Amino acid sequence: MATNLALDDDLIEEARHLGGQRTKKEVVTQALLEFVQRRRQAKLLDLFGTVEFVEGFDAKAQRQVARTASVDL
Repeated sequence: MATNLALDDDLIEEARHLGGQRTKKEVVTQALLEFVQRRRQAKLLDLFGTVEFVEGFDAKAQRQVARTASVDL
């Protein structure tokens, strides 16, 4: 998608050098990818404390029980 943006040239150049990108497009794409990744991580971190943790729960054993039950059917 073609888009025209007014960007800070000094900031773009600094990001380009730090990130090792060759073009402005690569810089902006990388910046957007990192932005999305950080926001997703922040949402995931928001879940801490809201999910009930059961001490000693063994997911692997639980899957084995479910698999055994479905085989018996």
